Amino acid sequence: MANRDELTSYQYRQIRGRVLAESDVCIVCGHGEADAVDHVHPVSKGGAPLDPDNLAPIHGTAGCPVCLRKCNNEKGNRPLADVVQLVTSVDWFAGP
Repeated sequence: MANRDELTSYQYRQIRGRVLAESDVCIVCGHGEADAVDHVHPVSKGGAPLDPDNLAPIHGTAGCPVCLRKCNNEKGNRPLADVVQLVTSVDWFAGP
């Protein structure tokens, strides 16, 4: 198993904050209010643990408040391309 100490490092927390400040739209379900970040290409499969381009917003342990999916659990250690993403006909981000 890979050493996961980098996920508690100051550098990781800084990158996580920047990623979430740029967007809170979950990479799995496409809804806002993501409260965590996840590796697009898993570290266990060779992904760079501290590369900002390999981190994206995702709903963490509480899940998505809109569709109730457990996005991070569903993704697990699979590459994003292997995860079934939500496709809807509704534009959730359209303004009034």
